Amino acid sequence: MSLPPGFLDELRNRSSLAQVVGRKVLWDNRKSNQGKGDLWAPCPFHHEKTASFHVDDRKGYYYCFGCHAKGDAISFVRETENVSFMEAIEILAQEAGMEVPKEDPRAQQKADRRTQLVEVMEQAVGFFRLQLKTGAGAEARAYLARRGLDEAALERWEIGFAPPGWENLREALAGRGVSPDLMLAAGLVKASDKGRAPYDVFRNRIMFPIRDARGRAIAFGGRAMDPDDNAKYLNSPETELFDKSRNLFNFKPAREASGRGQTLIVGEGYMDVIALSEAGFTASVAPLGTAVTESQLQLMWRVSDEPVIALDGDKAGLKAAYRVIDVALPLLEAGKGLRFAIMPEGKDPDDLLRAEGPEAVKTVLDAAMPMVQLLWRQETEGLVLDSPERKAALDKALRARIGKIQDPSLRHHYGEAIKELRFQAFRAQRPQQAPRQQQAYRGKGFKPFQPPAVPTAGAKASFLASSGEDGERRLRLEVILAAVLSAPGIAEGFETELEDMPCADGTLAALRDAILDSIAEPETMTRRAEAVIGAEALENLLMGRHVAVVPCIRTPGNADQARLTVAEELAKLAAADGWQVELNEAVEDLADHADEALTWRLAEAARVRAQAGRRRDEDDAEYDVGPNGAPIDREERSAFDSLLSQIRFDKGRK
Repeated sequence: MSLPPGFLDELRNRSSLAQVVGRKVLWDNRKSNQGKGDLWAPCPFHHEKTASFHVDDRKGYYYCFGCHAKGDAISFVRETENVSFMEAIEILAQEAGMEVPKEDPRAQQKADRRTQLVEVMEQAVGFFRLQLKTGAGAEARAYLARRGLDEAALERWEIGFAPPGWENLREALAGRGVSPDLMLAAGLVKASDKGRAPYDVFRNRIMFPIRDARGRAIAFGGRAMDPDDNAKYLNSPETELFDKSRNLFNFKPAREASGRGQTLIVGEGYMDVIALSEAGFTASVAPLGTAVTESQLQLMWRVSDEPVIALDGDKAGLKAAYRVIDVALPLLEAGKGLRFAIMPEGKDPDDLLRAEGPEAVKTVLDAAMPMVQLLWRQETEGLVLDSPERKAALDKALRARIGKIQDPSLRHHYGEAIKELRFQAFRAQRPQQAPRQQQAYRGKGFKPFQPPAVPTAGAKASFLASSGEDGERRLRLEVILAAVLSAPGIAEGFETELEDMPCADGTLAALRDAILDSIAEPETMTRRAEAVIGAEALENLLMGRHVAVVPCIRTPGNADQARLTVAEELAKLAAADGWQVELNEAVEDLADHADEALTWRLAEAARVRAQAGRRRDEDDAEYDVGPNGAPIDREERSAFDSLLSQIRFDKGRK
């Protein structure tokens, strides 16, 4: 809304900055000269003991020499009351006796009507508060005392009581000259469908006034005293003043407390908010008998960038949290989010406060989880993800949920967070099995591979130091790890193979684990690798002749080349493992001096070894043909021939 020229100047002239600020600070009389409008006080915007906050009342400006906050009366009200510009204008105008210009005569009429309704509501607040102090309210007072509310708390929250009967409030208001039309419009009475006079909406209930962002009474919430009543809690019907989807209980005090740095907490009901506020968590609000709505979320985000939804620790509380997620996802923006604090099972915030005190509640609130974690919990709760089909179904459901986020950057980060949660969950589910090569050795008299301890600094110094790996295998492992580092984004596609890849050398194992731990954040992979094995060891790896000549290492970032290199080297390692198993089994059979079977086994081992062998970029003369027609290099053929000759010689001697 645009304001007429000169209105703001007139408002500033009529508003005394010293009076406006004086409601929030204590002046330092030693430094201040009130006669000249030169005033000093500890700054209300940051905690300090010295008076560094200066007000020049004649010029109408303030400035803090500590935090550098500055402005005029309007900005001071906006910051300290945590209100919008127009709301600050209305507050100052009311105090200065000025009327904020209306857009048209109808708006003025509507404003007058709303003023009348607010006055009627304030009279109802007074009537209910008085009734709580009478004999009719004795049972209600006893209930509130059991809930830990003393007389001072009842006054602070303006809690009242609607006595039993159909016309108590109606007759009281009528006696003060309030017309039935205004009572109906305020939602205090309801028209009878039997032609009788209107009757009271609230009967035999503890009454909680609901005030809007400006502190005006606009509705009531009533808790039934009769345990058999159809509705335990009853709110005012929607009126010209009250839209339950656009208001929050205790919003104005919570907004002010949030402006002072407190976390905005969203409880489920009136008693939760009252209990939290009485315990020191004064930035507490609650929806008004409904699930959290879009308008209420926007209202929260005007006050706090990341409200904490505090819910009961039961199934109903979790269901309420899940409904909030559904509402919030399409509304999320960068910097605007939610966190969720789930109370211990079977307790609400009020229960936890009375049982264990404020510190227990603070512990739960401090541990509030980001919304993405609760989203993951919602989608995976009760699922058994033991098949590719089930995992794919989960991925599809999560993509659909995240797809509701409108902000592309935020949607991307949610996807990355879900990947990390998925990685952690599936990695935890995967059984800790020994590598395939070790499983093949079991039962055959061979001692299974045991990973070494964490490498020492000396071991990290050089990748070319002697280790438990045979030479060729070690070179292939180094190429695989270096190729992944050249294009970290490909690691996710090889996660299972990398986890199953045994590394006898501690440094290689540490590097492999660093890569696995960085899959969710590939941009951090190189830094993690350096932190784990040391920059010198990593440089030695990448500068090795067998690594430096690999194409993807020469052109870092080429994901396609890196992916092909890793796939090829992993295939060769797998085939080499198969050859080793065959050879070990053949050696084991030597004890029985098998002849034809042994010959076939050695030939088969040669065939498998040839499939896993080196690139055929040497001269063809370096290769021969084994008994089964498979190509093997001559050095390997010579070794096999010598072994066979020895076997035949041993058999002849017997």
